[in-house]
Amino acid sequence: MNPLANPSWLVLCILPLVPVARGADFAIRDGDTVAFLGDSITAAGQYGRIIENYTLLRFPRRKVRFVNAGKGGDTAATSLARLDRDVFERGATLVTVAFGVNDIGWGARADAEHKQKYLDSVRRIIERCKEHHVRVYICSAAITAENPDTAENGFLQKMCDEGMALSRSLGEGAIDVQRTMRKIQRKVWETNRNAKDEKEKETLHAGDGIHLNEYGQIAMAFAILKGLDAPAEVSSAAIDARGPAVIDATGCRVDRLARKDDALEFVRLDDGLPLNLGLIGLLSYRWVPIPDELNRYMLTVKNLKAGRYSIEVDGRPLGVFSGEQLAAGVNIASATPDAWEPGGPWDSQAAILRNVTDARNQLMLSRWLSGFYLAQSPNLEAIRKHADEINRSIEILQRTTAQPTPYHFVIKPAPPEPSKP
Repeated sequence: MNPLANPSWLVLCILPLVPVARGADFAIRDGDTVAFLGDSITAAGQYGRIIENYTLLRFPRRKVRFVNAGKGGDTAATSLARLDRDVFERGATLVTVAFGVNDIGWGARADAEHKQKYLDSVRRIIERCKEHHVRVYICSAAITAENPDTAENGFLQKMCDEGMALSRSLGEGAIDVQRTMRKIQRKVWETNRNAKDEKEKETLHAGDGIHLNEYGQIAMAFAILKGLDAPAEVSSAAIDARGPAVIDATGCRVDRLARKDDALEFVRLDDGLPLNLGLIGLLSYRWVPIPDELNRYMLTVKNLKAGRYSIEVDGRPLGVFSGEQLAAGVNIASATPDAWEPGGPWDSQAAILRNVTDARNQLMLSRWLSGFYLAQSPNLEAIRKHADEINRSIEILQRTTAQPTPYHFVIKPAPPEPSKP
């Protein structure tokens, strides 16, 4: 089945209204510089950019910076030599550490000697970070394409379990990326049971079964955000259409509520905004529970007459919903009548933010690579200086783009659904 043939299942979540978490427990704090330390999966940058965008959108008042400290082919042991340059000198205050696959040579060196080298290196990373007052989260490695049932009790998982336990024993954090990703992988495998041939089968991996494709990177970002206690709730607004009256506004403010003929209008200003991952993100929601667990942007309208209702926000259509759906509560984070385009203005802001964040990360990758490729160039320092200046400007642009603004909602009766021939 082509998931785009009927995109409504991708973008509409009808969920009960629940209290909104305020994000006080989210591990990324105001003033942090977050470094992602890891191998080529980290160096690819995608999961780090998703975490960056989530933080910018959800907590627009927090001044947070992000550093990609991934390096292809790296291990926990080899990363020790570059901690000063790639983590501490870049001002990190929180670091996630994701190694394991290269440490055991993609399985060729899965033995006691290499496990101990990994554990000794993890301990030293933690000790060095504590010396520099950097908070640490040791992550289990990303899953491979191995059968999830056998991988659950495999060498890599058990080795990473010991690394995470070590981190906790030293008073630092741990995130079990593997088990969270494996739950997602099992859903993918379940989908593949209905595939007619191999070409239709979905995967989280590139052809080598080690590196992650876009779906895999989204799954890893989800796992790390959950491990950092990222809140599910963005905000929620509940309205009684009979008054009309505001029943509840949590994480947002609702003003200028009025009924004009059969239409309801109001203005909503949120404290933070939901994440947007584009079309590939919408497709990944078949397996990655981002809408339910990270992206609840709720709208509830009670006591509407039976029928269908269209919603527009700042002139952008969200789609058509039944009165029963709106009474139950609708997650409008990614609601759109056209899966190829963003829905509400918050979705459009987040889509633009993705491009800005991608540009910032490319700039900083070039700045980092210049130290290797242009080490003898007389222009090296000027290149770095200008890159840093541009980066500071892009960070301001990111925060401006992610800033919530008042959104004008219009809810009005929609034409009856066309009868089927």
